Formats: sequence, C-alpha cells, structure tokens
Amino acid sequence: MGNLSALNGIKVLDLSRVLGGPFAGQVLADHGAEVIKIEPPMGDETRMWGPPFKEGSAAYFSGINRNKRGMALDLRTEEGREILLKLLATTDVLIENFKIGTLEKWGIGFKEVLSKKFPRLIQCRISGFGEDGPLGGLPGYDSIIQAMSGLMSVNGTKESGPIRVGLPIVDMVTGMNAVIGILMALQERERSEQGQFVEASLYDSGMTLLQPHIPNYLWSGELPQLTGSAHPNIAPYDTYETKTSQIFIAVGNDRQFQKLCEVLAADEISKDARFKDNASRSKNREALKQLLEKYLSHHDGREISETLIHQGVPCSSILNVAEIIDHPHTKHSEMIVSIGDYQGIGSPIKLSRTPASYRLAPPKFGEESLSILQEEGFSSKEIKALQEKEIIK
Repeated sequence: MGNLSALNGIKVLDLSRVLGGPFAGQVLADHGAEVIKIEPPMGDETRMWGPPFKEGSAAYFSGINRNKRGMALDLRTEEGREILLKLLATTDVLIENFKIGTLEKWGIGFKEVLSKKFPRLIQCRISGFGEDGPLGGLPGYDSIIQAMSGLMSVNGTKESGPIRVGLPIVDMVTGMNAVIGILMALQERERSEQGQFVEASLYDSGMTLLQPHIPNYLWSGELPQLTGSAHPNIAPYDTYETKTSQIFIAVGNDRQFQKLCEVLAADEISKDARFKDNASRSKNREALKQLLEKYLSHHDGREISETLIHQGVPCSSILNVAEIIDHPHTKHSEMIVSIGDYQGIGSPIKLSRTPASYRLAPPKFGEESLSILQEEGFSSKEIKALQEKEIIK
C-alpha cells in the first residue's frame, strides 16, 4: 500500500454529530487513524440535510464522514454504554459533542470515570460555549456564533447590512482547533503517558476569526464598518469591475502596487501622491478604485486576472463551484478524490513521507455494527440479543 499515513495505529471513537466533530474525525481518518463513527439510533442529523440524497443519505453527511467505519449504538441504555466502555479500552481519542452534562448523567464523565478507567484516553469535546461561565452549557450553532462572535458585524455592505458568511466557517474552524488540540495531547502523552481533556468551543473559535478587526478595535477604539469585499487595512484589496466581469485584486505591498500600475499602463495612478503607500491608498481607497476601474474597463476580466497573477500581483476572477472543481490546479493538487462512486474534497494537508489516504467511502448507517462487535469478542447470541433490544442497528 506504500507509505503509512501519519496517524496509523491511533484509534478514534467519533460520537459526534453534525459538523465540527465529524470534520475533525475525518481529518484524523484521512491521515491514517482508525475512526469508528458511532451514531445514535436515529442517525446523524446531517444524513437528512438535503437534497441532494443518495441511498437515503445527504451529500452533506458524505462531505465530513469519509474513511470511517460506521456503527449505530443506543448510548441511552446501560447495555449500550457497556459496549462503549469495551471499545474505549483500546481507544486513543474520543470525540463527542453531546449536550454538556450528558456523559456525566450516564455515569461515564471524563473526570469522574473515563480518565480513571482509561488514563491514556484523550477526550475531545466540541461545544457551543464550554462548560462554565455566563453562557456555559448552552447550545450553539454556527450561524448563532457568527452573529454573537462579531463575524456578521463585519460581513456585508451598508446596503445589505450584516450577513452570515455563506458557509459553516465557525464549525469548520472549531473542527480544525479540535484536531490541533488532539494532536497536541497525543504529543504530550508521549512524555507523560497520560491522556487529557481537550475542548474546542464554537464561541472561542469564532472570536479567533476576527483578525484584524479585534486587534484594530483594541488599538483604536473604533468599531469596524461593513466594507463588503474590501479589506479594512489594505488597498487596493477589493472586487473591481472590468469590461466583462468582476475580479478580485489583493495588493499587499508597494512593489505589487507598482507592478499593477505597470501592467495596466496606469502612470497617473503610480505617480499620484495619494497612492504613494498603503496608508495613503487606504485613506483614498474610493478615488483609487474609480481610477483602477477606468483602466480595467478596457480588459477582459479573466484574461487580465491571469496576466496580473503571473506578473506577481495576487488577483483572480470570481469562480463558481463548478469552475473551481474543473480548475487544472485542483486536479494537480488532488483536491477532488474518489472512492468507488463517492467523490469528496481531498485533504489540504500534504506530508511528503506519510500522505493522506482515501480508503473508505462514508459509512452507510450502522453498516459495521456487527463486525465491530465481533472484533470485540461478542458472540452471535449476544449480538442477536442486542439487535432484538434495538441497542444496535
């Protein structure tokens, strides 16, 4: 099979549902961890978050549950929790996003039970706000955190008002933070031989996305304004009209600005004292935008954006999903991957010796419940009894 992936030998139980936790589990699974996704008897909610559907499960679910083995288990029952404890005996990482206090209510809380019974176990909890504090234990969804953490207050225009970012960015970043925490805990365990509790909350993760808006406010005391696609600190850094379409130009330094003016043959802009440096350009951004669009109005959007980026000026036409999937660089980076008739987004993490691997399509509901129990030594009689009680599916 070639080189092993980085996390071969690490076993993960993914009890989480919806997005942040499952995404974290998929990142670990892509890099070699054995991940068992344990769903409740009604299944992960995202199986029904469609259309589109395939074989009764939504594309939403498939996007974040690759490379996992699937099991359905009713943890509300004593028998279900006993099965979980048997699985945890050989588990390195437990990922969960139950309502805070649920595991404790079931008698399997980390501090009181799991950390003592399994001292090397790392438990990662994805939560809305953490356990304590004024909002501790309350439920949190991505969109609510976008509103509460300040993200919506900086996204949009004066005409539109605050707008939710059009993807679950807080959930995704929380999942990434969970992975970082898990990997830190695994690294520390090499020294201490001890597991620990890892928490990644949506609220905290949402706030970390407020760069540079929170630092700007802490220094200036001025609230950020809605600026659409424009950057609050840099210019030109915005969408610009061309003869055919909008493009995005992101100039980060004076050298790039001079190159932009050179490509556009815009001497009047490059020599204008109002645009001599970024601070001046930011102050006079509206006048700069009007002048740039005068020159860009003679150019095809796609052609000039390709010319500019190859000349060292960060620039792009605004691609849709179909166009980015079909982009030659997407193919080169192997960012769309296939397993049988499954297709999904590939791993962005490239390791030279231990790359990601794509082994298992997202599991059908409960498809490996029986085989997982058989591997744990359950007899056919015991498994049949569990099925009859609907403790497993």
